[in-house]
Amino acid sequence: MSMLIKKAFGRREILRGTVGGAAISVALPFLDCFLDNHGQALASGAPLPVRFGTWFWSMGHTPNHAVSPKTDQLAFLEECKALTPHTKHINYFGQFNSPLDGRPNHVHHTGWVTCRTGTAPALPGDIPDPTIDVLVSDAIGGNSRFRNIDVTCTGNSRDTFTARNTHSRSGAEASPAALYARIFGADFADPNSADFKPDPDLMLQQSVLSGITDQRQRFEQRLGAGDKARIDEYFTSIRQLENQLVLQQQKPMAADACRVPKAPAELPAGYELPSIQANHDALAKILAMAVACNQTRVFNLAFSNALSSVRRPGTAYTHHTLTHEEAVDQNLGYQPEAFWFNCRVMEALAGFIDVFATTREGSGTLLDNTLIFAHAETSYAKIHAVDNIPVMMIGTAGGRLKTGKHIVGNGDPISRVGLTAMQVMGLTIEKWGTGSLQTSKPITEILA
Repeated sequence: MSMLIKKAFGRREILRGTVGGAAISVALPFLDCFLDNHGQALASGAPLPVRFGTWFWSMGHTPNHAVSPKTDQLAFLEECKALTPHTKHINYFGQFNSPLDGRPNHVHHTGWVTCRTGTAPALPGDIPDPTIDVLVSDAIGGNSRFRNIDVTCTGNSRDTFTARNTHSRSGAEASPAALYARIFGADFADPNSADFKPDPDLMLQQSVLSGITDQRQRFEQRLGAGDKARIDEYFTSIRQLENQLVLQQQKPMAADACRVPKAPAELPAGYELPSIQANHDALAKILAMAVACNQTRVFNLAFSNALSSVRRPGTAYTHHTLTHEEAVDQNLGYQPEAFWFNCRVMEALAGFIDVFATTREGSGTLLDNTLIFAHAETSYAKIHAVDNIPVMMIGTAGGRLKTGKHIVGNGDPISRVGLTAMQVMGLTIEKWGTGSLQTSKPITEILA
């Protein structure tokens, strides 16, 4: 009797091949097999592109103080009064639920995952399916210099809510100065400039992946299912990078809304509210111009981390701590300090909307050609509720949406909102989600 013994993998194993007679090599990421068992219209006549973005905040809303309970016609209450000037641009979705099918509520995690993936996570930190922005980016992001741009206002690049799966969570740009340099630095080609010269240093005659095809196929035959999925994702990222380099060799299409912003100064980072607000305002302006200049069509902004470690300067209590430990004022009917923080968050969202709404594009504004999917990770933070998580769609997505509506879900799965957003963005997806969150019912009341 003979037994086949597989050759052990080396941690530094690479794939080698040739392109045009030149030797090339592609290093590999860490895989399980490397570890132990613990391990409107343009000048051309084409329509203006429609962009997609997400805006995340934590700690939800103060019950009965954010949105009027009346349906259809949207009306904001005191906590969200900063949004009132933008009511005509917003659809608000309330009373949509997140059925967990017996799975536990992993606090400050389960809520945002169900909103963005249509699946309840089984374990803490689990992200079982791609987030909405990833699916949209796969569909529309390939023809821009950056498939997506992820930013956070906290100074911590791990405070991000976009992922392809548990093991592939995107890092966010945390510095406005670094984001500016990345987008508008030496590699930026002004779409409105008459002078365009490709960079010879970026010329690609042939994909490096084509040079390792045979070795790649033999290598993948030795992998388990988990590593096959991971290595496929890794090679996909290489291909995406190559496509970005190819795009940089082509003259970008004109963009009359493109105005290169002034480079920001380096700002203090951290969870103190003034720092977060300053970084948010700077990042919002850079993101808007990145979109207007056709550098990306998909973006994600996190105002805070999921636990909202935001605090006032000189104080020990964070926004999150206050939602649990602050007493409810018997006259007001709510926690006044936690309420104050919620108001500041909505002011930031209003400012973000304003940047897009005041950027002229074609006969309208940048907001007219954008869909912003804004949401929290809980409804009432004091009890970690994941039913009735507030979600908003902002912008008309190139005229595809009616806005100014308050849609009441009456207990329907919150995945209906995500499905609708993806269909509005042109994805050919008929149903989305798993278990009780699976739905094939878009919210037709808002479709133009």
